[in-house]
Amino acid sequence: MSSMKPVTKHLLIINIIMWVATLAFDRAFHIDLFRNLALYFWKSDLFRPWQFFTYMFMHDKSSFVHLFCNMFSLFMFGSLVEHILGPKRYLLYYIVCGLGSALVQELVWQFTLPEFFGAINPETGELIRISAYDIPTVGASGAVFGLLLAFGMIFPKMKMYIIPFPFPIQARFVVIGYGVLELMFGVTGTMSEVAHFAHLGGMIAGIIMLLYWKHDGTINHGRTYY
Repeated sequence: MSSMKPVTKHLLIINIIMWVATLAFDRAFHIDLFRNLALYFWKSDLFRPWQFFTYMFMHDKSSFVHLFCNMFSLFMFGSLVEHILGPKRYLLYYIVCGLGSALVQELVWQFTLPEFFGAINPETGELIRISAYDIPTVGASGAVFGLLLAFGMIFPKMKMYIIPFPFPIQARFVVIGYGVLELMFGVTGTMSEVAHFAHLGGMIAGIIMLLYWKHDGTINHGRTYY
């Protein structure tokens, strides 16, 4: 932790605190923080404008894996990107990627989300209708995918080992591969419980910001990092 850049460290801590708080409020006070802080479809009665921001600090309260994967990725890529962009620009980049992710998710919902879907009641075995509008989206994944995109653009030739491949792959190809997979999974409905288009939204917001900063000379992409 002592070697991490300050903004990355604080983002990691905030996410962990929010996950613990979600569990604590639910178990101790029967208060579901998701109802106000997770992201809902704009037609849902649970939707609030601030959810575009707060959802990126919330994670699945029933699974530590969701939090761990996002925080591990933040730990792996965040400090290096923060070192290049600087703390203020890095924080802005992170938040904008998260906001872009939420916006794309809302747009995809607008054209694909049914009002209701059928589900089996585990207690009675009967088919029931559930409002799809009231299913929340949570997680730092969109912002983290933006960090992955930045890492690939800033350090395009850095070698990475990706399971299950036994050989190193350049970062730029890893980023392209993840982008293609997310698009394919989103279009085909593979792992439908994952917001694949939200991940792509974070990458789209990230590349727009980086290209803008490159154009106005804010960051120098003329140098290649290894």
